[in-house]
Amino acid sequence: MVAFSSLLYRWLFSGSSRSLHLLLLVGIVFGVLFRSLSGFMQRIIDPNEFVVLQDRLFANFNSVDGNLLTVSSAAVAAVSVIGWRLMHTYDVLALGRETAVNLGVDHNRVTSVVLMLVAVLVSVSTALVGPVTFFGLLVANLAYQIAGTHKHRFILPVASLLAIICIVGGQLVLERIFAFDTALSIVVEFVGGIVFLALLIRGTAR
Repeated sequence: MVAFSSLLYRWLFSGSSRSLHLLLLVGIVFGVLFRSLSGFMQRIIDPNEFVVLQDRLFANFNSVDGNLLTVSSAAVAAVSVIGWRLMHTYDVLALGRETAVNLGVDHNRVTSVVLMLVAVLVSVSTALVGPVTFFGLLVANLAYQIAGTHKHRFILPVASLLAIICIVGGQLVLERIFAFDTALSIVVEFVGGIVFLALLIRGTAR
């Protein structure tokens, strides 16, 4: 996944146009493609195996593979250390490429490292619970709204706490109110999709 992400990032950010919205849209297109391929494969396999595979296609926060916890914890710890050492560059990167370069930041290198760290974290979460689309986008935008600042030393802790609250609170609501009639990942993807569309519309209006 990290290798594929590297190729995707290089393709999207090597040219003159650099757009996070374009990156998300490409991710959606590839996601639909892979789901369509998996749907085709589901139709040609045994129905009993289809039921098992369909259950695996949605993120499940109740059935974490315990055998992966040690490796996942080590990966998250290593990424956290590297990310913390780059903390002083995040605010500079947010000012734009030209400004960051003028302030002495190697924009291409630091951006590539940050994107690789994100890819590793997404790989870990997908391996543990399954794919969850738009969750990072949703939490990040909520963190910016709640924190009221763009300084990353405040944004990152707020985003981490919000992610924990959303997962634990969402599971609690599903357990006590809906009695597990739906998957939390479906709710997250639905709300995150609405937020993504709202951001696109607001960006176009600006």
